[in-house]
Amino acid sequence: MYRTIPLALMLAIAVPAIASANTIDDRQDRQAERIERGRNNGSITWTEGIKLRAQQNRIARTEAALKADGSLSKSDRAKLTEMQNDASASIRSESHDGWHRLWGLPRVGK
Repeated sequence: MYRTIPLALMLAIAVPAIASANTIDDRQDRQAERIERGRNNGSITWTEGIKLRAQQNRIARTEAALKADGSLSKSDRAKLTEMQNDASASIRSESHDGWHRLWGLPRVGK
């Protein structure tokens, strides 16, 4: 019985930390998929796609720099969440701004 209490305590501490790291990465993946979906259907132009992917790369670099000490603090997670919120708003704005790839033209670029 006394051995299960420390194990349960360790799990209670470790699981939220792991879950928060996964949610950041999962959200990055979902945003990248939204960008590519917009590029495929023409609602995000080539230049808009470049800007949005650069924004995603900045978030990834910031996350790597913040994780350099081995973990993310609550303020680090808040900063990343704010950056991801801004990126999400940018994706929505670019995909609904009225600029579209002409349907007769092929998709260009990455």
